[in-house]
Amino acid sequence: MEIITGVREHLIYDRFQELKAFEESKAGVKGVVDAGIRKIPRVFVRPQDELTEDLAAHIEHSCSSFETPNIDLQGVDQKDQREEIIREIRYASETLGFFQLVNHGVPVNVMPEIMNGVKRFHEQDTDIKKLLHLNGLVGGVNFGRNFDLYVSKYANRRDTFKCNFLSTKPLDPQEIPDTCRKMDCNECLSMNGHYYPACPEPELTLGTSKHSDPTFFTILLQDYIGGLHFLHQNHWFNVKPIPGTFVVNIGDILQLISNDKLKSVEHRVLANRVGPRISVACFVRPSINTSMKLYGPIEELLSEDNPPIYRALTFKEYTSHSRSKGMNGVSALNY
Repeated sequence: MEIITGVREHLIYDRFQELKAFEESKAGVKGVVDAGIRKIPRVFVRPQDELTEDLAAHIEHSCSSFETPNIDLQGVDQKDQREEIIREIRYASETLGFFQLVNHGVPVNVMPEIMNGVKRFHEQDTDIKKLLHLNGLVGGVNFGRNFDLYVSKYANRRDTFKCNFLSTKPLDPQEIPDTCRKMDCNECLSMNGHYYPACPEPELTLGTSKHSDPTFFTILLQDYIGGLHFLHQNHWFNVKPIPGTFVVNIGDILQLISNDKLKSVEHRVLANRVGPRISVACFVRPSINTSMKLYGPIEELLSEDNPPIYRALTFKEYTSHSRSKGMNGVSALNY
């Protein structure tokens, strides 16, 4: 009887304890990989109903030949060209919520160095990274887990290095680790450097689960591996990596203030046997702690035929709700 009881207890899955052990290791997902674990831990496995839903939705659409719009910014200072560029951005923002920018003015040689800096950080000695693990700073620099680790259905299979330039105290450039201090990111409001290690069972998990961004908009630099998908007309479409481009997606706050005219589209990142995948996301958003401004639908857009869909609220309130619910596939705009 004691043997049977012991086996039964061994088979009981304690999700909280496994998450706690993962967090307390301070080694991130890369630490799991470095430990030689060939099966992904259960905390990263997607629920069966979600896996079945993907199959029912014909996931092959993610490999479609559909192309994310490329918008060329060359000549943006010329009136006629500028008007055409604005028209293209507006159309993409209203219909897809995703587009890519070329001829944006950032030197081509700078872009891979930004990603190399993020890669150097994540691949340095774990003990050095641990010094920045969830240091509790609202601003500043930190490294750690998914923000919604304990409320999500499953953990995202990625590590993140964050520089937050929106705080009550300006970020001292000396706080940025030596491995990526050369990155020219002082104009960013909040920057996340994501690291997605190669995954032995990519069909069971996601690099980043389905979500929309609580921002005005997000500017993303992704490497050649790809895996970024956005949802359009109930199908997932791949954002094909194009060297020298930035991916832009509309965030929740622009959808809110435009009263649904602009689209904050749900997106995700697949896990991949090839890796590591590197991406750098810059979030353009208000300050959580210093701005008491209310954000609601722009009055000039409203009429009897177009009444306000959303109520006004502070960005802090919106972000608090978004973080508390986690990336559960339900838009925070419903709040």
